[in-house]
Amino acid sequence: MQAEPKNAQVGPEPDGSRAGREQDGSLVGREYEVEVGPVAHGGHCIARTAEGQVLFVRHALPGERVVARVTDGEEGARFLRADAVRIIDASKDRVEAPCPYAGPGRCGGCDWQHAKPGAQRRLKGEVIAEQLKRLAGLTPEEAGWDGTVMPAEGDKLPAGEVPQWRTRVQYAVDPATGKAGLRRHRSHEVEPVDHCMIAAAGVSELGIERRDWTGMESVEAIAATGSQDRQVILTPRPGARLPLVELDKPVSVLRVDEKTGGVHRVHGRPFVRERADGRTHRVGAGGFWQVHPKAADTLVTAVMQGLLPRKGDMALDLYCGVGLFAGALADRVGDKGAVLGIESGKRAVEDARHNLAGFDRVRIEQGKVESVLPRTGITEVDLIVLDPPRAGAGRTTVAHLTSLAARRIAYVACDPAALARDLAYFREGGYRVRTLRAFDLFPMTHHVECVAILEPAAKGS
Repeated sequence: MQAEPKNAQVGPEPDGSRAGREQDGSLVGREYEVEVGPVAHGGHCIARTAEGQVLFVRHALPGERVVARVTDGEEGARFLRADAVRIIDASKDRVEAPCPYAGPGRCGGCDWQHAKPGAQRRLKGEVIAEQLKRLAGLTPEEAGWDGTVMPAEGDKLPAGEVPQWRTRVQYAVDPATGKAGLRRHRSHEVEPVDHCMIAAAGVSELGIERRDWTGMESVEAIAATGSQDRQVILTPRPGARLPLVELDKPVSVLRVDEKTGGVHRVHGRPFVRERADGRTHRVGAGGFWQVHPKAADTLVTAVMQGLLPRKGDMALDLYCGVGLFAGALADRVGDKGAVLGIESGKRAVEDARHNLAGFDRVRIEQGKVESVLPRTGITEVDLIVLDPPRAGAGRTTVAHLTSLAARRIAYVACDPAALARDLAYFREGGYRVRTLRAFDLFPMTHHVECVAILEPAAKGS
């Protein structure tokens, strides 16, 4: 049989919806045979149709030739989203997805189940390098980065094996069956699962997937690191009654108020106890904590090695959460040093104050960094740690930070695009990147964590 030409339109939609598509301009369901180009930020690769329209293709790898089926987009759009539904020429980095729920139209929790572990880290490194160049004008060498993405301790496994790393899993509930599952990619539809392969053992042992959750919108399961604390947070549908929660292990139960969004205790402790940097941290009401069991210690080590705190230093911990970095700093700056943490979440602030009660020279303020920091009257500090949300710190906050003349700044980032944008702002304020390290703390997904250490540019010139 003669091979189809490259970049050809393969044929009509499998559901026979051509007439409806032509009326509304939607290209959903149309298939194209394409050559897959480089990886892009977000868990997909870039390809182009014969007409030059950009395709963001999931379930593909660079260099492959695939049939891509459009999942979102219309004629004349800047780009289309698509899934690789047939692999014609496979990459040497491709493996059969270990998870039975991975693949086109299935669970959206993982992006790279079809790639070897080492290839996943290389792809993440390529994304970081591209974002640094495009948004910050930096090469890896200029950022003090060797280009590698390091796996967490214990995660370097052979192809076909999956690290059980996710200590917090939010299951969606299928309203028709009451069965717990995970959302499909860019969809509210639920993919029922019997077992999530990347869930930590402490989550899997609860048996969430084997219970009936009728009336619930979602069920979040948390397995703390360094303690036996287990927690389930239920979000009911409007008017639904809470079920009797009987799981395979002892567990605390909380619920989300459908009117206020607040989290209330139903049974057991309203918090879990997490261990990191030699201390126990209380994390209440589903508050933020790093999801990978090795992440907190990995990041504390990278930040402290980069900052090299001295006795007597004055330090800031911005977006401080429950006080992970503030506590590490307080340990190292000693009784003559001081640490100020700023966090917007009320419950996180309460937890941070509890966790750091043993340090006389630590203060935690509640509010947004851009509002609270100017009100403190601080004009000079020695060290700064910032771990902002996914959107980054932004130009205004970065400009304020560069005015404080810190000896070193540690920027912890979960999004390479936001990191690169903010690094450009730091450069405008007279700071250069001394070193950058990247960690694969989210295996099988496109997410990656970075720690950038900055110093005044004059010092490094």
